[in-house]
Amino acid sequence: MEYLFLRRKKTTAISERQRTLLFKAAERQWKEEFAGKEADARKVDCHIYKGILYQLEIRQVFLDTSLSLKKLSDLLETNQTYLSNVVNKYFGCNLKELVNGYRVEYAKELLRSDRCALNELPGSCGFASKSAFYSAFSRVVGVSPLSYQSRERRRQRIPITN
Repeated sequence: MEYLFLRRKKTTAISERQRTLLFKAAERQWKEEFAGKEADARKVDCHIYKGILYQLEIRQVFLDTSLSLKKLSDLLETNQTYLSNVVNKYFGCNLKELVNGYRVEYAKELLRSDRCALNELPGSCGFASKSAFYSAFSRVVGVSPLSYQSRERRRQRIPITN
């Protein structure tokens, strides 16, 4: 699923409309990818799946440096085992990798828009340390944040001609 938060303006209030639109998109994706193919896909899994996307996409809980499996399971009103199983099965990774993926995508957006200084980026994206940020960024993107920023700046200056 695409990261929805990158294409919307930052607002202070979370609207019911945002939630409804996200749930409809998640429901569609769920039906396309899992419902017909997974023999053991349960309705509760779909509910948790949509809740995870809502918390990450709309509420942006990944920006919380202390986000944990327990904290997210409390937000979703489910237990940690169910949450962990849904993340592993339907997102294809563990919770740390999922959250770091969102943090890195957010960091890329900040780097492209020059809205944040490089030294402030780890904290602004939800990472507790610079080393964790640089490690996750390099693992996901394949280059350092500075290299990524330089490449994006060059790309924005060069007009594309057909």
